[in-house]
Amino acid sequence: MFKVGLSSCGKISLSDGKPSSEEIFASYAKSGIEYMELSSVYSFYKDLDYTAVAETAEKYGVKLWSLHLPFEADIDISNPTCAEETVQMHKAIIDKAASVGIKTFILHPSAEPIEDSDRPLRMALSKKNLTRLAEYAAERSAVIAVENLPRTCLGRNSSEMLELISADERLCVCFDTNHLLTEDSVKFIKTLKNKIITTHVSDYDFVNERHWMPGEGKLDWQGILAALKEVGYEGPWLYEINFEAPRTIVRERDLTCEDFAKNARELFDGKAPTVIGTPKENLGMW
Repeated sequence: MFKVGLSSCGKISLSDGKPSSEEIFASYAKSGIEYMELSSVYSFYKDLDYTAVAETAEKYGVKLWSLHLPFEADIDISNPTCAEETVQMHKAIIDKAASVGIKTFILHPSAEPIEDSDRPLRMALSKKNLTRLAEYAAERSAVIAVENLPRTCLGRNSSEMLELISADERLCVCFDTNHLLTEDSVKFIKTLKNKIITTHVSDYDFVNERHWMPGEGKLDWQGILAALKEVGYEGPWLYEINFEAPRTIVRERDLTCEDFAKNARELFDGKAPTVIGTPKENLGMW
């Protein structure tokens, strides 16, 4: 149905800026996962030899589809105290990554917490800086995909996402399936429509983001797939799930690339996915 992708989730280690192990790329290729999203912290991107990573990906036939721009607490385009530094940091990463063929950049429109009284000003600043980054990316034949976020973050529903991307017609959306805490996924998809160009796939319990494997939570996966098909989605089915179990779930072993490939096949075939983990009880928001 869709090409299968997977976030690197910090699994690429470096030696002198170059990939120190090719194991993750080989695992993608062996399991049939074709797309990779580079995702890590700022220090990783700062030291990264982008050419070496691109060459390793090409060696194994893995497409570097996207890069998740860093989102540590003090990296926030909506916060006046660090917005300008964040924009310049993002520009430097976009410049280097676009030069090796990465054309999709995932961006958080804010960090949190954000008080309701601060929301209008934070929204205005985020939109201003999204416009700047959209223009910068476009000059490099790339695009910014704004990610929907949970809780008090900006972009917590389709209405806020529409407002954010109204800042520039070149802005697109990364639909994170486990970030909607107050809105149905199908409604979100049908509202954003063809602005959705990529995904972050994971399951949750509707209480808080969990980043569980599909089948471990409560999402209606066939409804989500049908809605994406209806709006003409053409991007990858890209999982954003750590291989190691988070504190909120019990698994007997770490996940593998084969688990993700199998999960996608089952979902695409209309089957209930194999359940690997069991959520813990009484999780609360955190």
